[in-house]
Amino acid sequence: MEFEKGLLQQFIEWIIQTGGLYVLILVVFAETGLIIGFLFPGDSLLFAAGIYVDDLAKEFFNAHWSIILALVAAASILGNIVGYWFGLKTGPFLFERKDTWFFKKKHLIRSKIFYDKYGKSTIFLAKFLPFIRTFAPMIAGIVKMKKSTFMFYNIVGSICWVSSMMLGGYFLESLVKEKWNYSLKDHIEVITLAIIFVTTVPVLYKIIFIKKDHDQEISQSS
Repeated sequence: MEFEKGLLQQFIEWIIQTGGLYVLILVVFAETGLIIGFLFPGDSLLFAAGIYVDDLAKEFFNAHWSIILALVAAASILGNIVGYWFGLKTGPFLFERKDTWFFKKKHLIRSKIFYDKYGKSTIFLAKFLPFIRTFAPMIAGIVKMKKSTFMFYNIVGSICWVSSMMLGGYFLESLVKEKWNYSLKDHIEVITLAIIFVTTVPVLYKIIFIKKDHDQEISQSS
């Protein structure tokens, strides 16, 4: 039975089959370090890469699949460093900038208070949240989060994110093939969206309540 593939899945498969490991690394780096990176489907791409990891390893000098995971995790770590550096350089300018209809300094101050209290968990959990993982390291740089703290949670978060998504794809594909002789390659999009939903809803729920408490603290202190 054939299923019609969505545009996202077609794009992911094109990246894996055409660009291979090098495009995968570039996309992960961009999504975690460049402003335009929020447009890329990081979670879906990593899950698909886990399914195709043996093929990717063969292309990269017949390396073991663990090497592929390490390279992708390194791209995520480096991407966050670039994002943090960008925020660090633009931070002073933004704090000195006058308010406009588009820019309000109070939002920077709120971000500073938020990162002082929840910065560690934010950097770690942001890896698992589309869009947020692109901007979280930049904001950390803008509010001058301690470099050593940022680096620790950047590294841990990157390893956990890349490993969970890629190993999830790798082992689930292996299990389904072994038991039912069936491939998940035609259903990457649906499975990944389900995983994203399950993993991000509790985090978003927590963030919403943290924001409410955070806003109450600001209103009480003003």
